[in-house]
Amino acid sequence: MPPRRQPKAPAQPAARSSAPPAKPETAADAAPEPLPQQEEFYRAPVRFGNVPVESYPKGYDRNQRFERHYPRVNLPMQIVERVQLGHPEPHEPNRLIWGDNLHVMRQLPSSSVDLIYIDPPFFSGRQYNVIWGDNNELRSFEDLWESGMDGYLYWLNARLYEMKRLLKSTGSIYVHCDWHASPYIKIEMDKIFGYNNMIQEIIWAYGSASGGRAAGNKPVKGHDTILCYAKSYGNHIYNKQFTPYEDKYIRERFNNFDEAGRQFQARKRGNGRITRQYLDESPGVPLSSVWSDIKQLYSYHLVKRRQEEIGYPTQKPEALIDRIIQASSNEGDVVADFFLGGGTTAAVAQRLGRRFTACDQSRVAVAVTAERLKQQVMTQGMEDTPVPDFTVEQWGIYEAERLSAMPPEQFRDFVLRAYGATRVETDTDSDIHGWHNQLPIWVGSPALASQATAAEVLAFANAIRRTLQYQQANLRDGVMLAWGFGEDARWAAEELRRQEAVDVNFVRLSQVRIGDDEFREHIVSRSTDKADYSDFLTFVRPPVVSVGHRALGGNAVTFDAGDTAVVNSGAKLINVQWDFNYDGRRFSATPGYSFQRDRQKQPQLAVTHKFAGPGRHRVACRVQDSRGGEGLWQGEVEVS
Repeated sequence: MPPRRQPKAPAQPAARSSAPPAKPETAADAAPEPLPQQEEFYRAPVRFGNVPVESYPKGYDRNQRFERHYPRVNLPMQIVERVQLGHPEPHEPNRLIWGDNLHVMRQLPSSSVDLIYIDPPFFSGRQYNVIWGDNNELRSFEDLWESGMDGYLYWLNARLYEMKRLLKSTGSIYVHCDWHASPYIKIEMDKIFGYNNMIQEIIWAYGSASGGRAAGNKPVKGHDTILCYAKSYGNHIYNKQFTPYEDKYIRERFNNFDEAGRQFQARKRGNGRITRQYLDESPGVPLSSVWSDIKQLYSYHLVKRRQEEIGYPTQKPEALIDRIIQASSNEGDVVADFFLGGGTTAAVAQRLGRRFTACDQSRVAVAVTAERLKQQVMTQGMEDTPVPDFTVEQWGIYEAERLSAMPPEQFRDFVLRAYGATRVETDTDSDIHGWHNQLPIWVGSPALASQATAAEVLAFANAIRRTLQYQQANLRDGVMLAWGFGEDARWAAEELRRQEAVDVNFVRLSQVRIGDDEFREHIVSRSTDKADYSDFLTFVRPPVVSVGHRALGGNAVTFDAGDTAVVNSGAKLINVQWDFNYDGRRFSATPGYSFQRDRQKQPQLAVTHKFAGPGRHRVACRVQDSRGGEGLWQGEVEVS
């Protein structure tokens, strides 16, 4: 079944004569996942006396759980695109989410995922993990490296705890790590999932990418560790997997042929009876915990890269993820990856007929994955298979221009939720749109250039005067939220405040610009020394994309996006994508032009493309900046 979003609870009507409605329950309000009861496992030997034993995961508080260090922030999702892939029937789309995975997971419903695979940053070096260059990525890795191994485990445990809540009772989780932290991660997963719920420690023995060349004074690294746990061992999904027989094994064992030429081995049973095991009916060798038949994607530059490589330095081979998904899920199940990276998990899940929820803190990672999913449908013969659509969603950082295009009612709902307020029903006073901590809220027009007016200030003040709370002298304040406020609106609010000294019917109105520090103060104020939320609840604008081109002859054209202007403060251009066969409706990056870097690992702004033939061609260029802004250019070139 497809992943279902948490149904919206019915809002409580806010009558004029009653208190503001209670906030509806959401997925974020679900009961916390209890830690397993395993005191016997952690009990110290009696002969050692009273020895303190750490049985709770690092960072866990008995009362506040992981919210002590990482407070909860509930913000809405913004759907920026729904990519249609030709599925003929109405369906719930797959989800591709840009945002902090901890807070994204906290807003997903419990017991909604069948399989989780994650490849989190290895504890192997600060710069090693910074790949895309997004501000979010840099901020997150500063948290990750703040306090050595303990800080890393605090950061990871808070996320593993949410993943356990998301798993169904039949679900499993695979955590990909290396020698730097795998022993420590296993100890923490024993505490979170239960030591008796460990399925297996898998050794991915990929060999050496350098062909065995010695590196320093230690053996060459040749394997990773994948820790596999069940939500409930024995109840988990596991489809037995097999690997092909080696040629030597076939020659030695399947050395007989019947009259039809079929190859078999003769097997003597306990009763002396001889049976035949035919090679073409044998599934192979049962899969062990050591996987040595799947190699790394990347090797020296002299070796031609495989077609699936996208330029992401820690990209895992599809064969590895394919095996995991085949083993621990069934067709139609939900697969999740909250450290999406180059998008391999989402791509394999799509190809194998699974549903997926995928998340990454990098806007570039999400953009690259979206193009990979589109290309997979077009290039791997999936056009005749019903492939579900997927949505591209954002959490915490929002595209202002898309918000401005919303219908007013939808825009109000979005702003109220972002502000932490509760919407009132339409049958109540139309000039009070919501409530926050007993304060009435008014929301302005969605148009970015709009400004609240004096007439709207007075209408909101009169609506407050009509409430029962005002009549009982318990309410004199209100909050107006808008993109901007005209001079007359500010003057009208000041006049209302001046009445406080001479008239008991005064009203105090706060005027808050959407996106300013005051707008998100009540959210980020809950941040701690361990969690910096200063970038949450911000609004970004798209870069102004400018592209020049120059014909080289032979149907080749050079394109240059170097004159693109980045609008967001403190942002820089971090990725450029090209579609050299743009249809004017859906951008689909040409293979090889979705994530390109120069020798200094900077985004490649100028590219050369050779068209199939002369004529007029429609081209599009899409760019992303480090703050999350994304812009699009389109144009036509004449190739002669």
